[in-house]
Amino acid sequence: MTSPIGIFDSGYGGLTIFEKIREQLPAYDYLYLGDNARAPYGARSFETVYRFTREAVRCLFARGCPLVILACNTASAKALRNIQQRDLPQIDPSRRVLGVVRPTVEVVDELSRTKHVGVLGTTGTVASQSYTLEIAKLFPHITVSSEACPMWVPLVENREYASPGADYFVGQHVRRLLEQDPLIDVVILGCTHYPLLIDKIRRFLPKSVTVFPQGAQVAASLKDYLHRHPEMDGRLTKNGSNCFLTTEAASVFADAACIFLNRTVDVEQVVIS
Repeated sequence: MTSPIGIFDSGYGGLTIFEKIREQLPAYDYLYLGDNARAPYGARSFETVYRFTREAVRCLFARGCPLVILACNTASAKALRNIQQRDLPQIDPSRRVLGVVRPTVEVVDELSRTKHVGVLGTTGTVASQSYTLEIAKLFPHITVSSEACPMWVPLVENREYASPGADYFVGQHVRRLLEQDPLIDVVILGCTHYPLLIDKIRRFLPKSVTVFPQGAQVAASLKDYLHRHPEMDGRLTKNGSNCFLTTEAASVFADAACIFLNRTVDVEQVVIS
């Protein structure tokens, strides 16, 4: 029986995080769960996102995961703290749930010269102010501006991210972000779908601005976490396996996963509640 690292996202975007984690930690077993039947989470209420995320975490725990990564900015912003503080002590204090916001924030100070940072994210992530609050805790001298981009996830999932029609929606939000603060020199991609739009995003930004996708940093942070917590590392099995679960039809997930992974995967449909 395996004890994999669980990776959860409301849909497909977390596959960009999964792929970077797998690149840096290839020996481990992974179990990815996408709640595609109830996606997107971006505009849902805090309570709904918390409830859905808690159900997904319980599902991954039930399948043997001692450690779960919320590879979803909305879930990390709206559910992570409650799950860590309210649920884990009751479910199993020895298990862990980690998010993607904190690892991303930890490096922005060294990336920014002007100390003016921009965040592009879903409506839910921006409304939560999770990046603004986390950056303020660690680096109160940094000014943060955020822009919600509600059309970007549909562009990616409908395979329009490389089309000329996507230029309008990408350019519109990038310009709005820079209008808020022309001194921005680092832009955080606060949604796991957005790396697929990175070429277009860069096209609308000055060359002096660093575009910061999360995947590699989240993977590096997890690698460091396991090094610092050998008791958790010892619980994780290392057979190099990758399994995928979805609450949607398996064929639908498998087809869309090709957009993010550039390969076919075997998928199992599950019901979570």
